[in-house]
Amino acid sequence: MFTADHAFSGFSINDLEAAKKFYGETLGLTVSENSMGFLELRLGSGATVLAYVKDSHEPASFTIMNFPVDDVEAAVDDLNSRGVVTRIYDDMPGDEKGIMRGNGPDIAWFKDPAGNVLSVLKGD
Repeated sequence: MFTADHAFSGFSINDLEAAKKFYGETLGLTVSENSMGFLELRLGSGATVLAYVKDSHEPASFTIMNFPVDDVEAAVDDLNSRGVVTRIYDDMPGDEKGIMRGNGPDIAWFKDPAGNVLSVLKGD
């Protein structure tokens, strides 16, 4: 019988060690390597996301993971202090920090070492 009780998502990367450092040390997620050599990223909700090395990796052309926050500007300042660049789009309306306001929830995008796009956005 189909059930979504233990569903998970995944995305590709091109460098396991760089991703482990970024997601674990820079973003502060709980990261472990499973028996297949995939990274398991544990989110605060208890969900797990897999990151796996793919030889022909191409960065996703969409946002692969969103992190809702109470204060986007404070989250961006925190990410910037950790060396994360949040001004990645020149063709999107946004301030000098890369925060887009007034087109839905406030949001800022950034990339992981493999070029995949993530975001922080104003949560409910």
